[in-house]
Amino acid sequence: MKYLVDTSVIAQKRIFRLAKNKLRGTILIPNAVIAELENLANKGKKAGFDGLEEIAKLHKLKPKIKLRFVGPRPSEHQIKYARSGEIDALIRELARKYKATLITADIVQYKSALAYGIEAIFLKTRKRKKKKKFLFLR
Repeated sequence: MKYLVDTSVIAQKRIFRLAKNKLRGTILIPNAVIAELENLANKGKKAGFDGLEEIAKLHKLKPKIKLRFVGPRPSEHQIKYARSGEIDALIRELARKYKATLITADIVQYKSALAYGIEAIFLKTRKRKKKKKFLFLR
């Protein structure tokens, strides 16, 4: 089986546990995803660092899981219009080209993939529990 991951699922640190426990085969990581994570990390964003660390952890799952980096880095045009879905479109096209199941935590990416007939898995974003604060007055 082939799985292609997008930035959302990597940046939210959702793929390692899934790969360790449920996936078999090859995980395809678009070079566009690496570029997005590097960009976030260079801007000091935690999601960029988390995503790069998550990908590095995936190497520990070899040989059970094969990793393959695919596709071009995004063009200047794709970077400029990333908010309009240009990089998401590039990622979907790679899923189609490699006949891979797209794994995403982005509902719009998921729905778009299904609209194009691309097999996809949506991982719902986990809500973090807020810690209860107690105030004790004397």
